[in-house]
Amino acid sequence: MTELKSLANHFLIAMPSMEDPFFSRSLTYICEHNEEGAMGLVVNQPTNMNLKELLEQADKDAEVDDEKGQQIVLAGGPVSQERGFILHSPQPGWSSSLNLTSEIMVTTSKDILSALGNHRGPDQAIITLGYAGWSAGQLEREIQENSWLTIEADPKILFDTPIHQRWELAVSSLGIDVWQIAPEVGHA
Repeated sequence: MTELKSLANHFLIAMPSMEDPFFSRSLTYICEHNEEGAMGLVVNQPTNMNLKELLEQADKDAEVDDEKGQQIVLAGGPVSQERGFILHSPQPGWSSSLNLTSEIMVTTSKDILSALGNHRGPDQAIITLGYAGWSAGQLEREIQENSWLTIEADPKILFDTPIHQRWELAVSSLGIDVWQIAPEVGHA
């Protein structure tokens, strides 16, 4: 049996041929990947909600800075869309946080939301609702079926690139023209 190469801290880049409407031209950050499956957050699919609107639903008393409140909330995936996940630059002290790398943490507790709304939160953050999940072996099969390209995650693409440019920048960082790739899987 071959050893599983973890894709944690990698991007999944949806191939142009991806037909699933949720994942079409998506860029997904993989938070966890092991023998039991994988969990990731789509980082380029905006919702029609901003941080201020999310806070109004979650915490009626939260104070929100006008500028910070305009941050767009993303659709992190089709699973548990009522749950929030915040990918952010390191800042300890939140109730439910996990260090993913030295540059990226994920927090699922509500306490970080109000801090993000008034400049007390991490310097860089992406707010998502829901997540993408794969059962054991499912992600590996989808990669073999040519649904995804993978590349090591780049915090600059994650935090410094406008939402609508993340997929294309991740593709271009591979050094290929994704539109020239055949949608069929070939085996030599």
